[in-house]
Amino acid sequence: MTDDDARGVLYPERLPVFHREPAPPEVAERIRWFWVPRWSLPPGESSRQELLPFPASNLVVQPAGVSLAGPASGASHRELRGTGWAVGALLRPAGLAALHPDPRALRDVEAPFPAAALHRAVAGAMADPDADAGRERAVRAFASWAARLPAPDDAALLANALEDLIASDPGIVHVEQAARRLGVSVRGVQRLARRHVGLPPLTIIRRYRLQEAAQRLREDPAATVARVAADLGYADHAHLCADFRTILGFTPREYRDGGGAPAGEAR
Repeated sequence: MTDDDARGVLYPERLPVFHREPAPPEVAERIRWFWVPRWSLPPGESSRQELLPFPASNLVVQPAGVSLAGPASGASHRELRGTGWAVGALLRPAGLAALHPDPRALRDVEAPFPAAALHRAVAGAMADPDADAGRERAVRAFASWAARLPAPDDAALLANALEDLIASDPGIVHVEQAARRLGVSVRGVQRLARRHVGLPPLTIIRRYRLQEAAQRLREDPAATVARVAADLGYADHAHLCADFRTILGFTPREYRDGGGAPAGEAR
């Protein structure tokens, strides 16, 4: 993996070749970044990628077509086999609003998306024998297509601001805090999340905090579970442990020790 921000991926060292590319300025209100994995596995082998997805949707181009993957309500995984690639865009709330009228209907769903021109452009670029050049061309083609989406309205931009606030400030642990910072009511925050993300705002907050907790536990051997919990606004380490068990199915210590991954993981 070539991006320092490994949030969302529980075991980044087990990934195939994987890149995250920042969205160019012309689509930064619609797309947070592009992600591009490639894999080539021997016959009979598979790689199980364990994910704690961002509280967001993705528009994904693969050899077979284009799909819109809605927000996940919990942890998920992908099973990779054979040879393949994908070029995905992590959508900002304003980007999803331009593609679908009701994100709640997409929760835990990946559905075909009609974008033949996007598929042709990206697939053609990924066929380049120079993998790096092909990836760069594919991202440019994707960004060019996204730049033609409808411009976000004020509500969509406010939903972007909500996402930015929650993602960047670990001190945001309650919906009321986000509402005060944005200068809107709690009900207003709930409406923004429902229309532009498809998940309740408290779920969005907890997902970001849990991602950050997993990243700290993975990258800093000196960080205790209690210290991580305190830094991220949990009442105590028991609440962090409960979130781990509920969403991931194992404890923070089991995760740190590498014992949280299920059998049949990447090999």
